[in-house]
Amino acid sequence: MTTSDKIEFKIIGQVRSRFKEQKGTPIQGKMAPEETAELIIAPEYAEGLKDLEGFSHIYVFFKFDRADHNKLLVKPYLDTEDRGVFSTRSPLRPNPLGMTIVRLERIEENRLYVSGVDILDGSPIIDIKPYIPDFDQHNPEKIGWYAKNQKRSGKVLADDRFDKNSE
Repeated sequence: MTTSDKIEFKIIGQVRSRFKEQKGTPIQGKMAPEETAELIIAPEYAEGLKDLEGFSHIYVFFKFDRADHNKLLVKPYLDTEDRGVFSTRSPLRPNPLGMTIVRLERIEENRLYVSGVDILDGSPIIDIKPYIPDFDQHNPEKIGWYAKNQKRSGKVLADDRFDKNSE
């Protein structure tokens, strides 16, 4: 393996949400259960949605398509210290891959209506997977730097800290 190896993904759909820019977007969808979006899946992938309606929550993997640079040290939301990007959920990653868990409200043909959204409008969808508690739910003993910040409650919105011009 070399760091110049390339991996290609197919875009399977696109997000339609009210969020046009990072600033003002919830930092995690779980903190904003009232926020809704539509996931429009390309017709050639619609057959792959069969049986998904039986799940209340799904993972959505998407590209941080507006992250135009990356950094190995970032100040994450809810913190004031530089942290290694791999210990954060920053969009400024070497591979700008986003992941979120959303509530699946309903499916109509190739359109998924979801809530608890923290994804920008127009973001390309790379994959969808069901959330299965038996496989996905863990009780971690450690949560790193976030432990001192976890007492926050309510919706937390993104600021412009990851914009190239705000550094």
